[in-house]
Amino acid sequence: MTFKPIAAGLCAVAALTAGSSAFAQAAAPAASAARTVTHGPPIAGMCIISVENAIGASTVGRYVGTRMKQIVAQTTAELTGEKNALDADAKTLEAQRASLDQTTFEQRGSALQVRASALQRKAQLRDRELQATEQKAVGRIGQEMDPLIQQVYQQKGCSVLLQRTAVVIGNPAMDITAQVITAMNGKLTQFAFDRERLDQPPANT
Repeated sequence: MTFKPIAAGLCAVAALTAGSSAFAQAAAPAASAARTVTHGPPIAGMCIISVENAIGASTVGRYVGTRMKQIVAQTTAELTGEKNALDADAKTLEAQRASLDQTTFEQRGSALQVRASALQRKAQLRDRELQATEQKAVGRIGQEMDPLIQQVYQQKGCSVLLQRTAVVIGNPAMDITAQVITAMNGKLTQFAFDRERLDQPPANT
């Protein structure tokens, strides 16, 4: 029976840390912005918005992005600490192989495997919690922003509002994203939130 360093399912958390979040994608400039295009006149009553960019570029969106990085770092540190302790115990047991009888060695090895499986399940749970946390935070911004979109829509005299993702190229004069961001910055800049706990029973109502 040979023990190897235990990965413990940290790949999910590492991928979430290194991967592009909703905020990174939202803050990225549109590819079409680099083009030089001559637009026709704005179409009266037609407006365009990028909700993703409005969220990502708003003050509260940037705050949530920063807070999510902090929560991911805390979660990664928690799992990495447990993984390192488990790896150290596995190395210690391997070094003691010659001085232990086979039964004792296998019993201790089985205990380590149980810990490794538990840590892997914990890492997977933390990954789901991080996703739920980001989804809830983005949802909160969306709820706060929805009436502002309607407000700007009316102020601009829009008759139809299109998502920018559905428009290949559009006259920037029809884009109300900047106005929505300004309105959002005046309404909400941050709100407190922590990692969602999916392993806790729901509170009694």
